[in-house]
Formats: sequence, structure tokens, C-alpha cells
Amino acid sequence: MTLQQLVGDYSIIGANQDDTDNSYKEILSLSLDENNRIIAKWLINSNQEQNGTGFFKDNILVINFNYQGEDNWIYKGVAVYRCLTKDVLDGFWSEKHGNPLYLGEEQCFRIKPETQLLD
Repeated sequence: MTLQQLVGDYSIIGANQDDTDNSYKEILSLSLDENNRIIAKWLINSNQEQNGTGFFKDNILVINFNYQGEDNWIYKGVAVYRCLTKDVLDGFWSEKHGNPLYLGEEQCFRIKPETQLLD
């Protein structure tokens, strides 16, 4: 798999970095900058943006991310995805101030023209 094959939009089903069974759905957009570094943008609940940059090697994608919380603090973390195919990513993530006993989890599926997030 090549870095260029990862570019696109993905629907995500995930679980937070805590001990609840709460899940979420969001959109992840991957693009490349002029130096072929990954640029990531997550859109959560249609209103919160998270941004990150990353790198790709041996079908592993690593993204350092950050976002501004409702309390106006900047939160930072890292997401790691195993690229199962160019259309399916399986990952986990952790935030600096998240619960250290847990990891967040995400499964990402490429959005094709006929694909939409399910409610």
C-alpha cells in the first residue's frame, strides 16, 4: 500500500478513552502536504474539528493530533492505525490527559460516493 492510496474521507465508528460503552461516529479526512506528510482532519458530531499531522510506514499510520476543547484548553494526543486495506483502517488513540488505563478505539471505512454514515 502507498501513502497516496490513503488520501480520502473515512467514516469512523469509535469508542472513547474511558470505561464507558459510549461510542461515536465521525469523519476523518486524509490529505498530503507538499512534502508528502499526512494531514488529518476529524469532524466530530458535525461541529468539533481535530487536526493532526503524521507519517506512514509498513502499513502503519501514526498521527499526532490536537483540538480546542469546550473549556478552551488545547488537548493533544496520538492516533495509530493499522491499514488493513486502502479502504479499511483499524486503530487506537490516546490523549495526554485521558484516562491512562484505557485507549480509545476506531475503525475507519473509506467513504465512497454511494456511502453515508448511518444514524
